[in-house]
Amino acid sequence: MTQAGMRVSTLTTTPIKGLALHHPQHVDVTADGIVGNRAFFLVDTDGGLVSITDHGDLALYSAEWDHDVDVLRVHGPDGLVAEDVVARGAEVGIDFYGLRTVHGHVVAGFGDVFTGILGLPVRLVAGDTGAYDVHGLSVLGTASSRAIAERNDADEVDPRRWRMNIEITTDEPHVEDSWRGRRLRVGEVVVEMGGPVKRCAATTRNPDSGAVDLQTLRMIRAYRGRQETVEDGFGFYFGVYATPVTPGRVHLGDEVALLD
Repeated sequence: MTQAGMRVSTLTTTPIKGLALHHPQHVDVTADGIVGNRAFFLVDTDGGLVSITDHGDLALYSAEWDHDVDVLRVHGPDGLVAEDVVARGAEVGIDFYGLRTVHGHVVAGFGDVFTGILGLPVRLVAGDTGAYDVHGLSVLGTASSRAIAERNDADEVDPRRWRMNIEITTDEPHVEDSWRGRRLRVGEVVVEMGGPVKRCAATTRNPDSGAVDLQTLRMIRAYRGRQETVEDGFGFYFGVYATPVTPGRVHLGDEVALLD
């Protein structure tokens, strides 16, 4: 299945970066990535990103964004927490880990909601473009998730930990690493494959509870070591980036094929 028989096995999105994940049946992709994915993100009073890496409780909350009417809803363990039309205010430019600056507007009201949840003052920002780190999409092969467990004599690793946009069926671990610079058709969409994704401590957190319960970075290091890329520098890499070339829709189960 490395070059034939591959299909989309999971699609992953979240309207607010760091919150609980959604796994829709289909997504629409533009030049900026999946429509509605990471449309919003949280920052502290100094403009630093606030994410699940340091705040595991975010995993207990999910968001819905109705793009057509611009209504945002936040749900918690006990149900709906907040619902309102997105009121964009002051313009800001936020540094994303030194990789790029994402411009957007502070959203009125929702900052208070998340300040109450996290116990520290934060603001919610609506990005002018997708709030991605390096490229608009991320891709992971199913064989890679199996390999990290097998090489560490561990139980199956929940692929949701990696928070990758598109998971595809593969039979060779990390074959996606070899596709850099090549074009891949995913359903209606064509993407140009990029470099590897440097992983952070967010992957150590349980996707449901947010608790740190698996040392994923140590597991990557145990059999892949520490690597270096031009985009991200030294780190522990797992999965790859991709840049949309031809927009369109991707369905769960769509065929995936290399075009060159």
